[in-house]
Amino acid sequence: MSAPLVALTGATGFIGRHLLRSLSARGFRVRVLLRRPVEVPDGAASAVVGDLTRPMNMAAALTDVDAVVHSAGIAHPMSGAPEDDYRTLNTEATRRLAEAAARAKVRRFVFLSSIRAQCGAGAKAIVTEADEPAPTEAYGRSKLDAERALAEAGLDWVALRPVLVYGAGVSGNMAELLRLAKAPYPLPLGMLRERRSLVSLESLASAVETVLRTGAPLGRPMIVADPDPLTLPEMIAALRSGLGRGPGLLPMPAPLLGLACRVTGRAGAFARLSTSLVARADGLTALGWTPAMTSREGLAALARAS
Repeated sequence: MSAPLVALTGATGFIGRHLLRSLSARGFRVRVLLRRPVEVPDGAASAVVGDLTRPMNMAAALTDVDAVVHSAGIAHPMSGAPEDDYRTLNTEATRRLAEAAARAKVRRFVFLSSIRAQCGAGAKAIVTEADEPAPTEAYGRSKLDAERALAEAGLDWVALRPVLVYGAGVSGNMAELLRLAKAPYPLPLGMLRERRSLVSLESLASAVETVLRTGAPLGRPMIVADPDPLTLPEMIAALRSGLGRGPGLLPMPAPLLGLACRVTGRAGAFARLSTSLVARADGLTALGWTPAMTSREGLAALARAS
């Protein structure tokens, strides 16, 4: 029998690039769905050009496809009306692709959603799949609405809700944290005790493989998170250990650190640093998924490779 054929969207993005390499290495044939004509990315068995916002005919793209892995979308506001942008590119494009996949008799649709479809930027209690979803901004709402569209599309689906994903090429908050860890001076972050769940690109790829190879119908969202949430000081220590250095952390009280951040115009950064978000991957664990590495190991590896 030939290897399963997976249609992958978002293959040029942060997560999609890694999924392309990983799925190919794990024995899948990968057909990438591209928005514009470019060279076929390394690792792809084939490529089809098309616009997910106007999928007039996706029959060619989905011919003989066993599963779709949909990682395309936007995570930050674009120009114009952000809510409309999120709905067009995250919700409606997902709906139309899923409907096309159902017509093509695709066996399973794997959607790269987000923990923000489940909750806001922080949570006082451990977040689980049993909790009622309560997104707090346009991005999270667009992902949740896309999940609901999948449930109506008439095919088997699973929405993976990863927490903060890190790995080579990461941007945003994790890139800023890596920059801080590389700084040669001590950091006044030693007394922050809030914990956050993370997941590496490698562990996310193994989660995608797990749901692709599961035989039983799924039809639900699943959180993707390492089981070892870390405090910010622990993250810095792990990154600096990968650089062959000690933690270099000073014990500044959180209220004083918050004041310093406000004075220097970094109140938003402090709000993110001082908020917990711990999530539990119950559904994937029940399927036999285990992370490729611990968060400490993954952060050290990221620092070594940067």
